[in-house]
Amino acid sequence: MGLNMDEFNNNDVYIHEEDNSSNVDNNVENSKLEKRSDRNAKKKEKTGFFYDWVVPILIAVVLAVLINKFIVFKVKIPSESMVPTLNVGDRLFVTRVYNPENLERGDVVVFHSNEKNEDMIKRLIGKPGDVIVINDGIVTVNGETLYENYIGTPDKFNGTYEVPEGQYFFLGDNRFFSSDSRYWDTPYIDGSDIMGKAQLKVYPFDDFGMIK
Repeated sequence: MGLNMDEFNNNDVYIHEEDNSSNVDNNVENSKLEKRSDRNAKKKEKTGFFYDWVVPILIAVVLAVLINKFIVFKVKIPSESMVPTLNVGDRLFVTRVYNPENLERGDVVVFHSNEKNEDMIKRLIGKPGDVIVINDGIVTVNGETLYENYIGTPDKFNGTYEVPEGQYFFLGDNRFFSSDSRYWDTPYIDGSDIMGKAQLKVYPFDDFGMIK
């Protein structure tokens, strides 16, 4: 019996074998994308922490240093020489002074005493060119008696001073207990040694306020 080609063709069995290579490639690619996404997420998290926390803290520290160095600094009162205006343990904000000639008589000033080798705080009484006379504790500057309602314990000191150019004369408010221009070997402070003007008392809290 001859081979019936039509019958053979009609009964052909076509085997179809599914090709999984594309799915495998897709899975590998997806896995790579997921890993890359995880890495990016972790990187963003670290970057976010750095910019959200580290950078602001660094900026705050730098600003604090710059402000303290060039604008404002804090002091703590160590003695009774400025009672009742300032008491032992008071904490103040002091603004830097770059032009001492702009200070006013009566300002409370922080300066460095080369004679005592320490920083001090006193009230400015005499500016360059002033003539100061103290008679029984009463202070006159250029013939005008000062109204000093800030004095703690007065004294009966007597003395006369002529303030040189570029120099300044200081007294403590608690006159009887203050070591100041009256008792120094060199009564005057050079303008270059003036550090700042006391502005604000921040502690104790119940005495918070501007310094006069």
